[in-house]
Amino acid sequence: MAVLTTLPLHGAAARTIKVSTWNLDWLTARPSGDPALPPDLHHRSDAGLRQLALYATRLNADIIGFQEVDSPTLAARLFPPDRYRIVMSDDHVVQRVGLAVAARLTITRHPDLSELDVYPPDAPHHLRTGLDVTIGDGAASLRILIVHLKAGCRNAALADRRPACRTLARQLTVLDDWIAQRQDEGVAFLVMGDFNRNLTPSDPFFRQLETDGPLTLTTAGRASPCWGGTYFIDHIMLGNQARAWLRPDSLRVLTYDAQDPAQAPDLSDHCPVSVGLEMP
Repeated sequence: MAVLTTLPLHGAAARTIKVSTWNLDWLTARPSGDPALPPDLHHRSDAGLRQLALYATRLNADIIGFQEVDSPTLAARLFPPDRYRIVMSDDHVVQRVGLAVAARLTITRHPDLSELDVYPPDAPHHLRTGLDVTIGDGAASLRILIVHLKAGCRNAALADRRPACRTLARQLTVLDDWIAQRQDEGVAFLVMGDFNRNLTPSDPFFRQLETDGPLTLTTAGRASPCWGGTYFIDHIMLGNQARAWLRPDSLRVLTYDAQDPAQAPDLSDHCPVSVGLEMP
């Protein structure tokens, strides 16, 4: 796979929007010892939050789907209310998903895709739901789903009997149903987030999602330069008309200046992944 460069977008037309997904790695203000947190969790310092905010400014995206954020208040530390509006899932886990949207764009909220939490109601822990919204610019609209799927089955067959793979396979069915509904409706749509899966066009997971119509996997054939290089688990995929909106060669990864893994706890173990879309 080719390693992706980290150049910024240049020459964007007036109706081009930059869309990004960014896992912010346990961004929470809960105190140490909170039963919902891992016992060895590194808490962000104020300096770390300021660093993240600087990278958010450098990212300069119009739509940012984020994961692992505990509250809108914390999200606003990175995406200030004078520029962005923030929408977050309504579930009660620490690692919630959300969306920061440029103020000039409209937001229509749909019910969360709560079915992604495939655990029973009495389970000691729960999975993240999906955030489902429609974004508009006055002339065109885009249905967006933000996801953060089960970890632990990055490359294994979906028939693997390990619990993580069995859980991911159940989430695949839910996601496939959501995509099939959008394909039937004929609306432009986008699914992005942390899939915890090294998706490729030949991966059975991705091929299942394409059952009802073709999708564009924007990360296909690339490797990420984040923290020294890795395969993508953060993805942006496009369906219906949105596939034609993708600016060629616009996939970018914003890496951190300090590429020493020791810096990761105050930043994130994920880098923002972005594409440009030409709205019609």
